[in-house]
Amino acid sequence: MYDLHTHTTASDGQYTATELVRCAYEKGITLLAITDHDSIGSICEGEKAAKEFGIHFIPGIEISVKGAREMHILGYGINVKAKEVPEMCARFQQLREERKYRILEFLEHHGVSLTLEQVEKQAGSQLIARPHFARAMVEAGYISTIREAFDRFLGTTEFAQVERPKPTPEEGIAMIQNIGGIAVLAHPSSLKMEADELDKQLQELIHYGLKGLECHYSAFTQEESDLYLNLAHRYKLIVTGGSDFHGEKVKPDITLGGFQGNTLYHDGIEIYNEIQKAGKI
Repeated sequence: MYDLHTHTTASDGQYTATELVRCAYEKGITLLAITDHDSIGSICEGEKAAKEFGIHFIPGIEISVKGAREMHILGYGINVKAKEVPEMCARFQQLREERKYRILEFLEHHGVSLTLEQVEKQAGSQLIARPHFARAMVEAGYISTIREAFDRFLGTTEFAQVERPKPTPEEGIAMIQNIGGIAVLAHPSSLKMEADELDKQLQELIHYGLKGLECHYSAFTQEESDLYLNLAHRYKLIVTGGSDFHGEKVKPDITLGGFQGNTLYHDGIEIYNEIQKAGKI
């Protein structure tokens, strides 16, 4: 089994890197990538833990980019020691720091009165992300579930107006390439595109340097996976798969390794071999 899309406390996940790797080991996962949002904070710890548990490990990141709908680009095989990394991560952190005050104002305007301390309690010492606001709302009794927080507040069109500035797809892919990574489009179903529109979007992203497509994912139907596999084969893209695991408290409906195709080890190993061949791990 493998899982190439997971999150830790370095962004908006529930578990530390070591805890996540231990969970993966207990699940029988033998190939794991940590892909935190705009952060490489758990990579070194995750790599060390993976060696201790005998798990193949891919250092990764997930970058949000502009689009009609927010698009996520995964970067695999990144070099955390690249000279561009400190400035890139500092910029991401600054934008998230500025955004948290706008989110508090947005929620106040919609009748949800939270303090920064309530949100920071959920985030601990890590970057504050939307799930931390969602958990604070649940704890304060404004909503019942994390999903409700996103449906009513944090995932709406109106909320997009307070979002942080994001790079273009071309810039996001370039960022990943500049730190030695391979760029892969994450969960294409979230773009809500018809097949023809997605085909055109992929051609554009490939022109920018996209090398892979996430064809197996926790929320995909078999029909969706088949569509993405066909597109990946058509454009000779690397096929990847992942659960987008954040932890039971953050996304209770998603389990580690819980996606169709996670036993298709050849799909997971394809990008591992590609990264090895490039000398990135």
